[in-house]
Amino acid sequence: MVVLVTGANGQLGQSLQFIATNYPEIDFVFCSSTDLDISNIEKCQAVFSKIKPNYCINAAAYTAVDKAESEPEKAHLINVIGAQNLAEVCKQYSTVLLHVSTDFVFDGNASKPYTENDIPNPTGVYGQTKLDGEKAIQAIFENYYIIRTSWVYSQFGNNFMKTMLRLASERDSISIVNDQIGTPTNAVDLASALAKIIISNKNAFGIYNFSNEGQCSWYDFAKKIFEINNISIDLKSIPTTSFPTPAKRPLYSVLEKAKIKKIFDLEIKSWEQSLEEISSI
Repeated sequence: MVVLVTGANGQLGQSLQFIATNYPEIDFVFCSSTDLDISNIEKCQAVFSKIKPNYCINAAAYTAVDKAESEPEKAHLINVIGAQNLAEVCKQYSTVLLHVSTDFVFDGNASKPYTENDIPNPTGVYGQTKLDGEKAIQAIFENYYIIRTSWVYSQFGNNFMKTMLRLASERDSISIVNDQIGTPTNAVDLASALAKIIISNKNAFGIYNFSNEGQCSWYDFAKKIFEINNISIDLKSIPTTSFPTPAKRPLYSVLEKAKIKKIFDLEIKSWEQSLEEISSI
């Protein structure tokens, strides 16, 4: 079973490389943006022609949420055109596409966890391009899994956990927002979920939510990071209004995961447990 992974140098791509040996039945082929520019249809066709993958995990994305507000064309090129190109070549080669999306497709005005059937309403360029990418895939063929996730972090790449650890080495005090509620997702757990979807061979195509279990604020997340790593720091909680950003953040983006757990028989760790496991590596 050949599985092509795009965006191999990103944190999800690196997390998939980290777990690859746990799935000997899968022959992973990892392509960085240098190996495969998903915004170029000819390059997509050339790679697919050579590899002929059974599955493609699209871990390539433009994820700079604030920067996207001033670079909408670049975000569109990767998140929409790239997704569209992959869907077209997947259809051509009878490849199943696993495409990773985001909680940013929602406006964050909910008061209970978002299900796969809730109506998206992105408030910024990043969320809009990710939603448009989902729609592009759906318009082309049916053999896709779109997995929406949230607050992704890991021991790889750039993310909130690594930023907190870096800032703690540079400062005595850090202020973190306490009124945005969501769920941290360990990219290694997300990678494992994607592999399990593939080896299930169920063809239960559609949209799914995946994150770790539980919920917290960014302040709670930071507090736990420092606690687990035995870091003493003056951590202050502030409202979102005290930390303005170019892109509006969803105030509530907890994802309901009943569907993915039931269909693929997944057991999902709590965000706290997963964070502790990373810190012990």
